[in-house]
Amino acid sequence: MTSRSLVILIGLALLTLVPPVAGALGMPALQGTATRIVIYAIAAVSLDLILGYGAMVSFGHAMFFGLGGYAVAIVAYHTNMGQPLWGWEGTNAALIVWPLALAACGLLAVVTGWFALKTAGVQFIMITLAFAQMVFFILVSLQMYGGDDGLMMDARNALPLIDLTDNRTFYYVCLAVLVGWTALCASIVNSRFGLVFQALRQSERRAVNLGIRPLHFRLTGFVLSALGTGMAGILWANYALFVTPDMAAWSKSGEFMAMVVLGGLGTLIGPIAGAAVFILLEQLLAGWTEHWMIIMGPILTLIALFGQRGLLGRWVGGRRG
Repeated sequence: MTSRSLVILIGLALLTLVPPVAGALGMPALQGTATRIVIYAIAAVSLDLILGYGAMVSFGHAMFFGLGGYAVAIVAYHTNMGQPLWGWEGTNAALIVWPLALAACGLLAVVTGWFALKTAGVQFIMITLAFAQMVFFILVSLQMYGGDDGLMMDARNALPLIDLTDNRTFYYVCLAVLVGWTALCASIVNSRFGLVFQALRQSERRAVNLGIRPLHFRLTGFVLSALGTGMAGILWANYALFVTPDMAAWSKSGEFMAMVVLGGLGTLIGPIAGAAVFILLEQLLAGWTEHWMIIMGPILTLIALFGQRGLLGRWVGGRRG
């Protein structure tokens, strides 16, 4: 058994055992923290797909997280209020609402990626950041949906034969999405598409000389990453039953990026550990002082300086830098 397989099995076992352990210890908050970790891990894995394997530093990925959450919450608002949305009465069915939210994220990703991928380096970062800021201020301006205060949801979306109102069931649904999405990303990375995607990161000139069109592959990767992040936003809205414009803020994108770097670039598994460590550290330090970022910052800096492959990069094959 390889070290990567062993890390995966241990991590999956720990995540699976959280609800029964939390119940046995009488600590329901532990399950809530684990749910948050799993949801953020989906976003981190999605970002690693383009950051770790495509060297595409998107500083606006939180816009897909926010859009996915708001799409679900807005449909729920109109459904519960009995106010048609563009003539549609709405629905609480997850099999209808979630694909619509993902379609919105995909469309935004196509537009953002089309413009951003015409550039590279700092310009790419600034364009993704600019689009994210536009989405953020649009959400702030939606006074009908709470504006700066955010929007509440009355209930979670409904899945056939699955009771999402039960917190334990919802946790396992989120965990199943994380496992399935990570496995899909791994298959993409190891496919012909993934190999070309990584070749563009290593040497675009050589790839172009072989007849590869960089924009096509990078845009596809960007959209796939956005869909995963949007799914995380959908699950977050259903978990918290509350969405705010801060979900699309640049600082949220920074958190996702920190999780990826913390866990290990180009590993897909590392960002899951990175999300766990980041959130647990945040809760621990926030309970100690309101200025917890003053402590968190140096910790992340030291890890980046002395552990260039992240927490798991050494065991699961992460790349340096």
